[in-house]
Amino acid sequence: MSFDNKRRPGGKPTNRPVGRPGGKNFARKPDPMRQLRRDRDDDFAFRPEDENTAFIAGRNAVMEALKANANADTVFIEKGQTGGSMSKIIALAKQAGCPIKEVTSQKLEGMAGGTAHQGVVLSVSAVEYAEVEDILAKAADKGEKPFLIIADDIEDPHNLGAIIRTAETAGAHGVIIPKRRGVGLTSAVFKSSAGAAAHLPVARVANLASTVDELKKEGIWVYGCDMEGQNWCETDFSGGVALIIGSEGKGMSRLLKEKCDGMVTLPMLGKITSLNASVAGGIIMYEVARQRLGIPARN
Repeated sequence: MSFDNKRRPGGKPTNRPVGRPGGKNFARKPDPMRQLRRDRDDDFAFRPEDENTAFIAGRNAVMEALKANANADTVFIEKGQTGGSMSKIIALAKQAGCPIKEVTSQKLEGMAGGTAHQGVVLSVSAVEYAEVEDILAKAADKGEKPFLIIADDIEDPHNLGAIIRTAETAGAHGVIIPKRRGVGLTSAVFKSSAGAAAHLPVARVANLASTVDELKKEGIWVYGCDMEGQNWCETDFSGGVALIIGSEGKGMSRLLKEKCDGMVTLPMLGKITSLNASVAGGIIMYEVARQRLGIPARN
């Protein structure tokens, strides 16, 4: 190993290593990707305990969240994935002033928490839940009778995501979930909702029973989905409606059942005596939509 001690203008030696390429002290040019990987590991690692950060995984879900400007923080893209719909995501991120970081698939898997990330994850700085009053105000602004969905202790994020997705497409004004039971707005919920969670207000309340009481004071009729009740298509949903969808397996809580103005049911004609919570809820949601749109049933 030798040093090139030729003097530069000013008389100071350069002391520049001139070892062969691959040698121990060979002076390599800075590798920005190596630095990015270090920054990524230190600053963008998935921290499950950070309740103020949520991760939205999947191309469509990320795209919808960016369109809605849902507190987007940073877009993480798998290295080399820049074509197809990913180019639209990059353009939306730039338009929203959202930083874009290139990371490995393993890091995306960690942030996505088991959800299929499709090469992209969006970090959301804080999940902002709506207030029930905001949902009622949304209905009033549109000149419509309130249409709300109450998810009672839904534990499967895919079920909650599907409920939110159907509620948004059926014209509901918002979804209400409990604080201490059931799943919240996680990455898997955003993914399963196909981006609908970025458009439909979701309120998280401490006590569903008290919330039902307040809704009834506002003139909203509360209906529960249950195995025993009035046929779903014989129920009048023309006024303000709050539809309670019970949890998987356990159904609705006893207290909420007692507070309902009515129970609606779907006929079970096969050997299986129950439906998935999101499927049953979706059928009844679209009955509400049919009646509100004035679409006549075939006589």
